Amino acid sequence: MKAKVKVFAITLFGIIFLVACNGENEKRENTAEKVETEDIKELVYDYSVRNVTAKSASITSEQLLVTDNDGNEKAYELPEDEFFVSIAPYVNETHPCENHSLTGCQGELVNEQFHVYIEDTEGNVIVDKTLESQANGFINLWLPREQTYQIKIEQGGKIVESEFSTFDNDGTCITTMQLI
Repeated sequence: MKAKVKVFAITLFGIIFLVACNGENEKRENTAEKVETEDIKELVYDYSVRNVTAKSASITSEQLLVTDNDGNEKAYELPEDEFFVSIAPYVNETHPCENHSLTGCQGELVNEQFHVYIEDTEGNVIVDKTLESQANGFINLWLPREQTYQIKIEQGGKIVESEFSTFDNDGTCITTMQLI
């Protein structure tokens, strides 16, 4: 099965960036490889920071989907109890996305610090700390599945508050959080 990729042009500081995001929301029907939770998290991190390269690597609510540089496709199952979500807070520029492309999505605010506060619907604090966006402008999080969360992100006096969830088929790429 070929991945469907959407390409967007983003203008930032007078420079045009081409951004590709995986809009595919289907689970691969081929056999997905099971790896230890720590190993899959490390693999996701390595693709995110470009320690490992591939033609494409994207992540759905259930799988990490990789096409290597030779065109070979591989699917890895994600942990059953944790959900991956990648958030790109922005001020001026963003792009539409559903499933995060570890090798293609590019956010506006790179290598910047944000105070991130997340709580579940019962008021339990899940995250309350300063996090740094990666070189791709995204903050990657692994959160408990099957939950709805309230999130507040602050930076330099600008704030955004929103809600998102971690149910099967929820998107893994959040690019709608504008700091104002």
